[in-house]
Amino acid sequence: MTPPRLGFIGIGLMGHPMTRRLLAAGFDVTVWNRTPAKAAPLREAGARVAGSIAELMEAVDVVLLCLANTAVVEDVVFGEGGVAQHGRAGQRLVDLSSSDPAATRDFADWLESECGMHWVDAPVSGGVAGAEAGSLAIMCGGDAEDIEAIRPVLAPLSAQVTHMGPVGSGQVTKVCNQMVVGCQAAVLAEMVALAEASGVDATRLTEALAGGFADSTPFRILTPRMAANDFADPPWHLRTLLKDLDMAVAQSQRSGSATPMSGLAAQLMRAQAGRGHAEHDPAILVEAYRSIDEGDEA
Repeated sequence: MTPPRLGFIGIGLMGHPMTRRLLAAGFDVTVWNRTPAKAAPLREAGARVAGSIAELMEAVDVVLLCLANTAVVEDVVFGEGGVAQHGRAGQRLVDLSSSDPAATRDFADWLESECGMHWVDAPVSGGVAGAEAGSLAIMCGGDAEDIEAIRPVLAPLSAQVTHMGPVGSGQVTKVCNQMVVGCQAAVLAEMVALAEASGVDATRLTEALAGGFADSTPFRILTPRMAANDFADPPWHLRTLLKDLDMAVAQSQRSGSATPMSGLAAQLMRAQAGRGHAEHDPAILVEAYRSIDEGDEA
């Protein structure tokens, strides 16, 4: 069976290593990015760089998106010159972005009515390290036939692909994932600040708690950065985690399910973003508590 020809739109922190893995696995990949310079290095790795979405859509069977948020997904797919304008029946769209579940369901209906393409939501978890290693967890929503068809495409990117239900189910599952991550980030900031204020060397917390019930991937990533004041050159951004928690709160309102902890974590992150830290690592949350301590001492 001939492998599908792939298009990849969104060559950012996650999209770049994912595209490289697809190329290394032998897929024919055409890329397009709103900032062309970000896509240029992939030409050397074997990708074709399209000058427009129209050019990309002519050459592919499956188009993968890895974009910043729901609004960008809508613009790329349904904006002037976008995917919907140039798509055709038989092609599939796979959205690896973290997008709003309700909007995703609407987008899927809209895309099929516009050009006959099928939509699969396939958000990922595992960060840049997971994208580079091909160890992402991918949670999918869509028709079973579509999920099975794209499994070979997702294989080089993932350690696990789970079909969670109809379109939108993958995005709901990613929201659930981010609720856990976001609330952990908030309490880790409290923990590091408390340790420091109590005279404990916070740089040794990951060593001390390794293998215990508190151990987790966010703990191992965020705690050392908090303790070392390492907020620059982040592998992820505070704004991204805040966006996901806001989607969790919005989904809770639709479903009538309470999310008080996620709502509080979002407000703590919003306060830090408002202080100019949106582009910093989520580890910057610890600064909120250090500021409080310094103010109390004054």
